[in-house]
Amino acid sequence: MTGVTAPSSTNGGTGVAWAEQELGRAVLEVEPLSGGWTSTMLKLTDESGAQSVLRLMTNEPWRTHGAELTTREHETQLMLADTDVPAPRSIALDATGEHAGDPAHLMSMLPGTLDLGRGSAADLATLARTMADVHALRPAVRPRDYQSWAVPAKRVVPPWARVPAAWEQAFAILEQDPPAYDGTFLHRDFSPRNLLWVGDRLTGIVDWVETSWGPAWLDVAHTRSILAIHHGTEVADRFGAEYVALTGREPQPYFDVMDVVGLLPHPDRVPFLSDPEHQERLEPHLLSLL
Repeated sequence: MTGVTAPSSTNGGTGVAWAEQELGRAVLEVEPLSGGWTSTMLKLTDESGAQSVLRLMTNEPWRTHGAELTTREHETQLMLADTDVPAPRSIALDATGEHAGDPAHLMSMLPGTLDLGRGSAADLATLARTMADVHALRPAVRPRDYQSWAVPAKRVVPPWARVPAAWEQAFAILEQDPPAYDGTFLHRDFSPRNLLWVGDRLTGIVDWVETSWGPAWLDVAHTRSILAIHHGTEVADRFGAEYVALTGREPQPYFDVMDVVGLLPHPDRVPFLSDPEHQERLEPHLLSLL
């Protein structure tokens, strides 16, 4: 989750009041979290000293789909409560925003902080093991099938491209049918932007609104893309190799290409990839895939 949005005085206050009712305790402190690409994310400290996180789906177009997104996260966290996956625990849901003012999900606060600088061999091994644990889950009810983020509206050569032909080739690849795959439980947005650390321990995986069923390599591909824009293609490749060595699954470069194109801007939304350094690192990653 990236790009914090401050709550409005109406909806933020209404959401906190709803959270107080669900917690049964007064909230004494409200702190915006450094996250919330789709949502306003608030850390609540109540009168007992306990902390929780309130997601308010305030940002369009996600707010329009807020009931579906918050319900998916709520149901996923209920399922994960019986596993060893370090995910928040769902406390309460107001999917329609009837009481909170916006679609809302109240969940436990996990220890740890985001650390986008992690790219050591030990860190990559931890990421691979944690992802494999997520992929091993077999819920009684499967989540929805995955959706591609590389929608046709994004298939436009970016103005910062140095090798436009590579992007055209990527778009042509995505015109083909995806390869066959064995379905797997996916986080679907597994990346350093949604992982919490305490020291060398990975203590939390957050943001479960996109949970899906699909090709394992799609999760790998997304992590590789984010590692590539922060650390370069070599680190992304080392993570992929760690996951292959651990699971025996073969790479599926089609899904790497899908994820790279999925990071391009949608004409109707705030661009995800706006940092020039990240843009400069994404194209070499695409070239390595092609």
